[in-house]
Order: sequence, then structure tokens, then C-alpha cells
Amino acid sequence: MVSHSPGGEYEEKLDLYDRLGVLYYLIYNPEFWQRDREQPLALYKLEGSRYQLQMGEPYWMPGVGLGLGRYRGWVGGLPQEILTWYDERGSRHLSGEEQERQQRERLEEFLRSRGFNPDQLPEA
Repeated sequence: MVSHSPGGEYEEKLDLYDRLGVLYYLIYNPEFWQRDREQPLALYKLEGSRYQLQMGEPYWMPGVGLGLGRYRGWVGGLPQEILTWYDERGSRHLSGEEQERQQRERLEEFLRSRGFNPDQLPEA
């Protein structure tokens, strides 16, 4: 569930999700975390009947089989802080754009190894 209305993340919404039994509760507050005297990324896990703040990043969530953390990447040609998934080894899952770029680079490398210049392929 994603809340699109700002405010109450550390009180009302935390209590609401606690009552609903949501296992993990994430607050991503990259702009106002200092003003709010909180962390820019806070992940809470429901333990018993109360949420406990989890430490470390990426935050590993065994109940989901994924970790969640931040990294600096590029979006639309601009550097951005991005939330992303991690595996159990702490390796970041690539975005669709990154996967496509990686596949293109491997294909270009393969073509070069066969004596073709990928920048000078004949038109179809």
C-alpha cells in the first residue's frame, strides 16, 4: 500500500498499519527527514503487536525475500537518489532500463568479437 497524502507518517499511519497487521512499514522522506528529526529511509517491522525500527541498509525483509535500499542513479539524464530492491547477497536488482542497456552492451561485444562493428550495421 502506498499513501499519497503527506503527513502523519510517524504517528497516525504507523498506528493504522500496525492495526491492519502490515508486516513492513516504510517511510521514505528524502527531503524533510532532518526537519522531522527522523531518518531519510526508515523501515519498520511488525514484531508482536508493535513496529520496531530496523537497522542497516539495504534493509533485508526475510518475509518478502528482498532487501530495500537507496542508491544514486540516473533518471532522465539527471542524478537521483532511487529506492531499489536488493537480493540476499546485497546485490542491487537492475532496473528495466539498466537490463536493456546491459543486454545491448553484451550484444555489441558479441558482434565485435565476430568482426562486426555494431555502429555500422546494414539497414534492414
